Amino acid sequence: QVQLVESGGGLVQAGGSLRLSCAASGSRLSINVMGWYRQVSGKQRELVATITRGGSTNYVDSVKGRFTISRDNAKNTVYLQMNSLKPEDTAVYYCNAQILTELGFRYDYWGQGTQVTVSS
Repeated sequence: QVQLVESGGGLVQAGGSLRLSCAASGSRLSINVMGWYRQVSGKQRELVATITRGGSTNYVDSVKGRFTISRDNAKNTVYLQMNSLKPEDTAVYYCNAQILTELGFRYDYWGQGTQVTVSS
């Protein structure tokens, strides 16, 4: 069973920065994709950014140019550097890890979530 432990959330003023971290443990298989999602109460969880084991990244349009996702494969850790934060970035941020087996099965694991609040 894979465990994901997130850290780095908090309260920041608009224009400020935060860095989220997520450390994965317990996986016997390589984690293919790691990413960050966010959810506002009453709304669907949305993708923020993902990164493959090889370093390919993907971002939702609203964070491009402001957020940077990175990954340390040796530590099974993913980071999200968030700059120029806006009040609309306020949400609970969830770490995600995807494992793809040789037979094509996909397993998704989630962290417990960390609150990011951006004040105006």
